[in-house]
Amino acid sequence: MAVNILLVEDESIVRKDIEKRLLNLGYTVIAQADNGKKALDLAREFKPDLALLDIQIKGSMSGIDVAEELRKEMDIPIIYLTANADEATIEKAKYTEPHGYILKPFQEVNLRTTIEMAMHKHSREMEVRVENNLLRSLTEFKSNASYLFIKYQSKLVRLETKDIYYVEALKDYMQVVTKDIKYIIHATMKDMERKLSKTEFQRVHRSYIVNMEKITYISGGEVVLEDIGKEISVGGNYRDELAARINVL
Repeated sequence: MAVNILLVEDESIVRKDIEKRLLNLGYTVIAQADNGKKALDLAREFKPDLALLDIQIKGSMSGIDVAEELRKEMDIPIIYLTANADEATIEKAKYTEPHGYILKPFQEVNLRTTIEMAMHKHSREMEVRVENNLLRSLTEFKSNASYLFIKYQSKLVRLETKDIYYVEALKDYMQVVTKDIKYIIHATMKDMERKLSKTEFQRVHRSYIVNMEKITYISGGEVVLEDIGKEISVGGNYRDELAARINVL
């Protein structure tokens, strides 16, 4: 797919040369500007895929100023094009988080490489944002949910809470144990207590939360999950809470 580029350069001869090079490389120059205000107006009108900005342009706005405004209004990669490579300029430019920086004079191969890398990097950033938003949505606590999504082998695996036998704290991680699989996740006991139903689960030790339905019997201060051969000591601070939840004949 062709990349539609907004080209901002105040020297007309240089701008035409850059346009020619871009066209030779198969890109589309969707709009051109020689000052910051016009650049922003054209960006709003044409919605480019990428902006190629000379830092030093005529008018009250620099290319860096244009980039800052573009970042506020639209999500497109920015590449700076300039002959000015002094430290102060680079320091100011980097805070706008550009996707590339090309020094003039340049060769077409450098122009193409920088554009392709910028588009790829921007595409991956968008994918990561989507993935993170999905992950936040899936892992957000829902009081009526009967399942969790757990990251396992680079996938988000749906796990029914009824299949969980117990949860164990392992320093900075948690072990979520089912009959067949043990999942290691990065979480805290507070996270797990918040996300597991208080109707189904009970904390019995500072390091353990158990599924009440999976307890086979209680003996000698331990709850026994016979199906998986697990015995868990009941901590003194949690005995009253556990006792309040069971009926004894």
